[in-house]
Amino acid sequence: MTHPAPVPPDDAEHGRRVAGMFGRIARFYDFLNHALSLGLDVLWRRRLAAGIGLAPDHAGYVLDLAAGTMDVTLEIARRHPRAHVVAADFTLPMLQRGQGKISPTAASRLFPVQADGLALPLHDASMDAATIAFGIRNIRPRQAAYAEMLRVLRPGARFCILEFGTGKRRIWGGAYNFYLTRILPGFGRLVSGDAAYRYLADTIRAFPDEQALAEELTQAGFVSVTYTPLASGIVFLHTAVRP
Repeated sequence: MTHPAPVPPDDAEHGRRVAGMFGRIARFYDFLNHALSLGLDVLWRRRLAAGIGLAPDHAGYVLDLAAGTMDVTLEIARRHPRAHVVAADFTLPMLQRGQGKISPTAASRLFPVQADGLALPLHDASMDAATIAFGIRNIRPRQAAYAEMLRVLRPGARFCILEFGTGKRRIWGGAYNFYLTRILPGFGRLVSGDAAYRYLADTIRAFPDEQALAEELTQAGFVSVTYTPLASGIVFLHTAVRP
């Protein structure tokens, strides 16, 4: 197994802060996601799981990175009833919430594991596909995460990213931008009592746009990089292939 480069101290501290923040809101996470997206997050995650490029009867291994409460993990398992899915997340309380959703029939195929996306406990070229939903913003440096994906994916395997587009572009006449800066942080704090959704809004606005993210993936060494806008570009589904 190839060992990744050490993570800079500032980035390691960032990861611990983010993990702590999401751990504090784990019990509210699913409710807030569904409420704040008006249920669209369910459809977005289904699109992500449908895009991993594996046949329905595929019996290999899929990595769901930043799995959170495991909604994507469970959707992948539903679509691929013979696949084994590794649900990796840095935040243990999120995974613990997700474990309560696992049915006895699926338990033998799902593997929740607390893990850092920059140093995954997986062998080289061991995964047939990988996904990450709304998590790549939280991993620093992203280039190191891309390198780790290239390490664990088999040649020809897809890496699919579901992520918000930049909040700098006006969407729906500016209504989405108002929602992002005013409604989302306020409602999130009202329900959870935490500033996590202020952090969410801030990171969305600071995140690269879809073209810049595609360029990052290409420079990292992925090929066949594409992206598809969802909900007028509020969210983008990026697909990249390990050569």
